[in-house]
Amino acid sequence: MDRLNENFPTIKVTPLIDTSVFIKSSINNLVSSALIGGFLAILVLLFFLRNVKSTLVIATSIPISIMATFGLLYFNGFTLNLMTLGGMALGVGSLLDNSIVVLENIFRHRENGQGHIEAAVNGTEEVTMPIIASTLTSLVVFLPVVFMRGFTGILFQQLAWVIIFSMICALITALTLVPVLSSRMLSIEPEDQHLNISKKSRWDKKIFSKINMILKQLENRYTNMLSYSLTHRKKTIMITLGVLAGSLILFPLIGSELMPQTDEGEIRINFDMEAGSRIELIDESITIAEKRIMDKIPEVKNIITSVGGSGWGANNSNTGSIRLSLVPKSERNQSDEEISNQIRRLVSDLPGVRTRVRTASNNQMTRMMSRGSGRIEVQVRGYEPDIALKLAEETQERIENVNGVTDVNISTSTGSPENLLVIDRVKAADLGLSVEQISNMLKTILSGVQAGEFSEHGKEYQIVLQIPESENMDLESVLNLKITNSSGIPVMLKNVVQIKDSKSSTEIERVNQERIIYVSANLSDRSLSAVIKDIQKEITQIKTPSGYSVEVAGDFKEQQKAFRELLLSIVLALLLIFAVMASQYESYKDPFIVMFSVPLAVVGVILILFLTGTTFNIQSYIGCIMLGGIVVNNAILLVDTTNLLRRHDKMPVHEAIIEAGRRRLRPILMTAFTTILGMLPMAIGLGEGSEMQAPLARVVVGGLFSSTMITLLVIPVVYSFFEERLAKKTS
Repeated sequence: MDRLNENFPTIKVTPLIDTSVFIKSSINNLVSSALIGGFLAILVLLFFLRNVKSTLVIATSIPISIMATFGLLYFNGFTLNLMTLGGMALGVGSLLDNSIVVLENIFRHRENGQGHIEAAVNGTEEVTMPIIASTLTSLVVFLPVVFMRGFTGILFQQLAWVIIFSMICALITALTLVPVLSSRMLSIEPEDQHLNISKKSRWDKKIFSKINMILKQLENRYTNMLSYSLTHRKKTIMITLGVLAGSLILFPLIGSELMPQTDEGEIRINFDMEAGSRIELIDESITIAEKRIMDKIPEVKNIITSVGGSGWGANNSNTGSIRLSLVPKSERNQSDEEISNQIRRLVSDLPGVRTRVRTASNNQMTRMMSRGSGRIEVQVRGYEPDIALKLAEETQERIENVNGVTDVNISTSTGSPENLLVIDRVKAADLGLSVEQISNMLKTILSGVQAGEFSEHGKEYQIVLQIPESENMDLESVLNLKITNSSGIPVMLKNVVQIKDSKSSTEIERVNQERIIYVSANLSDRSLSAVIKDIQKEITQIKTPSGYSVEVAGDFKEQQKAFRELLLSIVLALLLIFAVMASQYESYKDPFIVMFSVPLAVVGVILILFLTGTTFNIQSYIGCIMLGGIVVNNAILLVDTTNLLRRHDKMPVHEAIIEAGRRRLRPILMTAFTTILGMLPMAIGLGEGSEMQAPLARVVVGGLFSSTMITLLVIPVVYSFFEERLAKKTS
């Protein structure tokens, strides 16, 4: 823009609506969320470790993994966009998980009296297989996403690649750099100075001593709860199933849609009048609308108006449009959806004018794949246009009364009034006239016919045969003219030609040679799934003749297609997780136990979506896929440590379960809360474009929290159940 103004000093170019501003703001907001999330994750580490050096050792995983991921972006031709940066932001907290497990285990060996190098080697070796298994389970869930095609594949392939590569880098860092740094930087101090950040200031000692005491109390309470759960296994399982069932009851109350709606700060208004209306009339109505909007809506920054056939969405002289650019989201108290509802009320009473108001959200991407101009789209199919139009009008009347539906519009509108000259073939034949004779006569009268050409001085001229003053003749005068039949008898045209009033078609659409009419509408204050449910009830009551159909399409159809693909991806992801664990444990029992942690995440997912008013959409689905690979990690640690204690230390099952829980409580809580707090800024959903990533982050935060809390008690109980049954079979 600056270059244009420099090159053309006499012209000043000013952008009125610039979508790049929203994109840049969204990216900047995403980067800020990632930085804040990383900072919060490091604070969690400092709380649990109470040592700056240990925290720094683990924190190295974040910059190293992210820098390596930038290499992936470069060599694969990926750009910095909402998906790639979103993948990095989502992975900030989980990048620390492996390093936390390694460092915590190294520290435990140092507490047992081992040297720096010995503790680093033994501690890393002991947890290598579990963290490789947990990393693989987190990675394989994205393999189905990588190979997706269509709309969901376009959206999430880059995100999946970024998360996969960053996790691989984090795993390598945890198994190499963390042990090396731990052997040089990790120190053990007396109990009263346990992992103390500094020996110089007494308030530091008091704070960290208090934190250490809190963590020990937490360990003791958890051990008591675990012991109680193991002695009351049936009660624990029943309570868990009750909580799960209670959450499932809330699921129907959660709406669904294809994509979350974003506030891009742009509103579009379309105006329509009866076909044939003078352009001055539509201009007058739009001028009134402009004034009302500018007076009542202070959030409007720029307004662009088009009247007639030159504007966006305006194909006729009886149409017009207004595009509104709003001030940034941070500078207004209302969302674009609330403002659009206000505008809808302001322009609803314009006489003789039909108005449609909609926001320019991200769903413009999905509308490129469909014809409809709204989020709701109903297709009326049939070969006879009059019958199809009547069905479309009945559909319009029915869905207009559905709660949450606004701006209902039929795609095939009538054009300008016109007169049809219809030849009566029977009468013409009786009077000795052919259709060709009559049509040629009418053509000669109304528009003239080319009779030949002649050249003069190197120029060619067309000879047009036309009745003088024919352009000033009305149709009645035309039909009073006579035409000579084959017998030489003159016949008046009105004896064989009739005048019928009609209106021209402005648009004819076909799908597979079948004519189709779209009835489109927008949403207001309700979810897409709830509105579609009511619309389907209404259209099922429409009596359609044979060969005609009325069905919902648009966003809903794309949503169903995408959800089927994602459901298949979840099933494949869970099978891959099971296969990875089965190959590691060389049995089906332990992987089966670990998989019990997956349904436990459903509790948190449903609760957080319900409490935050978030719809279930593609982003939420991807969050569920991601969650499936994360929630099993804690269970893997518990099961693997329990097996290790039973195998090496020859502990009984009950004691091994309790000791494994005690040992792995801190690393489990650390990994869970670093991931949760790392995604928390995105889950809150503040700033430009935050609506896109918020559902995904909320699903992971809610599911991981519930799964972690419940897993710590339920997985040990399930483990004891299986071991008890196995012992009975072998005895």
